[in-house]
Amino acid sequence: MTNTFPTPAALPPPTAAVDLTGRTALVTGGGSGIGRACAHALARAGAVVHVVDRDGEAAKAVAEVCGGEAHVADLADRDAVDLLPQKADILVNNAGLQHVAPLIEFPAERFELIQKVMATAPFLLMRRILPHLYGRGWGRIVNVSSVHGLRASAYKSAYVAAKHALEGLRKVAAIEGAPHGVTGNCVNPGYVRTPLVEGQVRDQAAAHGISGGDVLSDVLLARTPVKRLLESEEVAAAVLWLCGPHTAYLTGASLPLDGGWTAG
Repeated sequence: MTNTFPTPAALPPPTAAVDLTGRTALVTGGGSGIGRACAHALARAGAVVHVVDRDGEAAKAVAEVCGGEAHVADLADRDAVDLLPQKADILVNNAGLQHVAPLIEFPAERFELIQKVMATAPFLLMRRILPHLYGRGWGRIVNVSSVHGLRASAYKSAYVAAKHALEGLRKVAAIEGAPHGVTGNCVNPGYVRTPLVEGQVRDQAAAHGISGGDVLSDVLLARTPVKRLLESEEVAAAVLWLCGPHTAYLTGASLPLDGGWTAG
């Protein structure tokens, strides 16, 4: 029986490292934490990295190390998003913020801000960059979602809503991008050792009158079998892997990096 479906002309050997020479990547929230680790990993693989952050000094510091370019932008500002580079082969939607409050007390303006940064801005960037990816016949969109894109927690309505929106966006990007060689996936970290999480630990320790260590073991990691924080470099390694030569058939997926949280 003749195979009438196209197959890749040549695949690299299974042990081949991810080589992004000649590719350009754009990473939001690239000035610190997961974004900084992603920028470093992509640059080490050979990509030219555009580091986007509202903290200009942080973005410049990362770009200098990576040999890339810094862009200062408030992603809540649509005009600022429209000024970001359009010709990127890899888009890593990573920027985020958090606010913890019961639904009945959650400030509406804060909810709206979180959606602008974590849902609307990724949509705008995808819409802006996809024509370039389609023209190249290759592209990778990686949304840094969260275990909260798959599960909910109390008091995090805006964050959970935004991360679920990112999950929907990667599904649509995967379906629409497939004929053009463009993949869309999410990585879903649990609690990562970042300034955002460190702030949550401090806030919850103060709120509950307990130590930071107790917040980690009894609150943040209560549902996680692996009792440690994830490191930013581990998330960046997964992002880089999704940009590699053997992931062209992996699209529309969520990759949990949650220490077993969603296994239960």
